[in-house]
Amino acid sequence: MYYNRMHRLAFVYTGAAAFFLICSSHLVTSLSSPPSYQHAQQHVIPLDQPLFDAISNFEIEVDATRVFHGRGHMYPGCEHLTLDYFPPVWLLTSYNKDIGDDELQRYGEALANKWEASREGEELNWIYQYRSTSSETGLTKNVLMAGSIPDPHIIEERGNKFLVHLSKGQNHGIFLDMLEGRSWVQEMSKNKRVLNLFSYTCAFSVAAIKGGAREVLNIDMSKGALKVGQRNHELNNASSKARFLSHNIFKSWGKIKRESPYDIIIVDPPTNQKGSFVAEKDYIKICKRLPSLMENDGFALLCLNATSLSTSFLREQVNEVAPELTYINRLENPKSFPAEDDEKSLKVLLYQLKKDLT
Repeated sequence: MYYNRMHRLAFVYTGAAAFFLICSSHLVTSLSSPPSYQHAQQHVIPLDQPLFDAISNFEIEVDATRVFHGRGHMYPGCEHLTLDYFPPVWLLTSYNKDIGDDELQRYGEALANKWEASREGEELNWIYQYRSTSSETGLTKNVLMAGSIPDPHIIEERGNKFLVHLSKGQNHGIFLDMLEGRSWVQEMSKNKRVLNLFSYTCAFSVAAIKGGAREVLNIDMSKGALKVGQRNHELNNASSKARFLSHNIFKSWGKIKRESPYDIIIVDPPTNQKGSFVAEKDYIKICKRLPSLMENDGFALLCLNATSLSTSFLREQVNEVAPELTYINRLENPKSFPAEDDEKSLKVLLYQLKKDLT
């Protein structure tokens, strides 16, 4: 009765008093339950939603591939995240930001839902890697979050097989962003002699031999990497046409020269590896040697994966010390590696030697 009486009384008031009651009632309602604010709260989109979308939309394939590439700065708030699929294992990597347990649980649940929908009854396997890019610490942490890792772990890429190792170290045995470079080499290597500098695990060599190369010389300082490279050739029945030299390239020019000329030279150095190669000062030394090692009309594939060094840096180096090399084009990166600024992503430049034979 009191509530009804008060509201009847309110309608009797006129003028300013009535206006005050009505406005006061509206103010109290607004403060106690602001509908627009509640609506906004219910529709906040997490910064990492693009990662969840990538997981949901991914079509599980036979080939190893990148599923999500936050490092290309296309997804604000996700710059530290990448997700790769090395069948049958997922690898989530976070750069310079160690992910907390709650976030990891969310990501794990998303992967589990995707896996259950696509591979019902099969075990989910995934690894979390925290990776510091600091020159001082260089810390890497690898944690198996669920399932197991095959041993040996062999993945495929366009019909070629490679060994990978996901549970230790920063690198995994193959660089997925170099897919188009390997495809170009495989397409162009028929009856060619190939020199593979900084060969790592020799994926370029496998591609060349599968493309019909007569011979490939792989050179790298790491005996361990070359050992994996030899195994990669065995997996692809490609051993008979490959050789492997564990040498410091800068101290082996005489031997490399004696084996020349080469129809294709691949240069894929680390960006900054103490005691081995620093791009800013060492790449020009490689470029200077190339013309004397190449067959006329031969090709050089020059790779650079330094975010701080642009395409123009490498082109200027070549123009300065190897003007005989003609720039052909830059190979496109895989579509699974989108980038806001292409100059901060992998750069693979193709050159051809045109000697003046007159």
